[in-house]
Amino acid sequence: MNQSIVPDSEARGLLARLPEPPRILASLARLDRPIGWWLLFWPGAWAVALAGGAFVRWPLILWLLLGSIAMRGAGCVFNDIVDRDLDARVARTAARPLASGAMSVKTAWAWLLALHAELARQDGPWAAAIEPLALDFAARFHAFLPKMTYPLRVGTHFNSSFALIHAYAWAEGRDPALQALIRERALAWFGQDRACQAWEPGGDEFLSSALTEALLMSRLLSRDEFADWFGAFLPDLPTGQPATLFTPATVSDRSDGKIAHLDGLNLSRAWCWRGIAAALGADAPIAPIAEQAALAHLDAALPHIAGDYMGEHWLASFALLALE
Repeated sequence: MNQSIVPDSEARGLLARLPEPPRILASLARLDRPIGWWLLFWPGAWAVALAGGAFVRWPLILWLLLGSIAMRGAGCVFNDIVDRDLDARVARTAARPLASGAMSVKTAWAWLLALHAELARQDGPWAAAIEPLALDFAARFHAFLPKMTYPLRVGTHFNSSFALIHAYAWAEGRDPALQALIRERALAWFGQDRACQAWEPGGDEFLSSALTEALLMSRLLSRDEFADWFGAFLPDLPTGQPATLFTPATVSDRSDGKIAHLDGLNLSRAWCWRGIAAALGADAPIAPIAEQAALAHLDAALPHIAGDYMGEHWLASFALLALE
């Protein structure tokens, strides 16, 4: 008898063709194992069909589908956060993103909060359905951030600034205490940063460590405060330095999942540069420099949103950030 154990989270089929960032998120939500959301979707869809509304109420059926996927995915995220230590000791579950270390816990929290915030913009009932889960993750931010002595200054999934930008946006109007805590921790981590050298990009990065930090600070400080901080953080910007921040990354092979990350870097830099320019105001001397840098990065990346599967399945989300 075959005694081999098939892991319940593995890169196979279409999932294996995704580049790393969306592959990890898809694995976390078990999109490679649709049986969970089938069990939620089909009873509801069949009930609509039996009532004679399958064709005239197709928006309802679509909401049932999207809600089933979102609810099941959110449940899997919560389950994996709670069980990550146990999962790491079991062969069947050791490859799950949190158990294996492929994704940080705070990134999973921020992903869930961003999902809830997006659902809240829609007319469907799903935001209310997952609100208790979002509130639970917000509570985990409250508990974890005071213990986090140092931020993670990287250009991949573990970047602290990127997670806090989204968590801070979620907390607006929902959790003033979390906003205050994020502001307190960010100022402690980044408030005294000076003369950033911007040694980037790394070969597989899709975020700018320097610019995501700056964008986070722009959300937390007043215009005058941010202008003072930003001028000290990147004092040589008026002379075009550090040049690394003004030069779009070269993407040598868009069929390589890691190298394709660099298109995402160009788009996320454009997002950051545009946000920084808006925070400084149109009258700031740096604002046109930031806008020009954003356009250069957009021009480098937008033509490549589609064309190869390694990028086209996730770059659109970064393009939406860059164009917001």
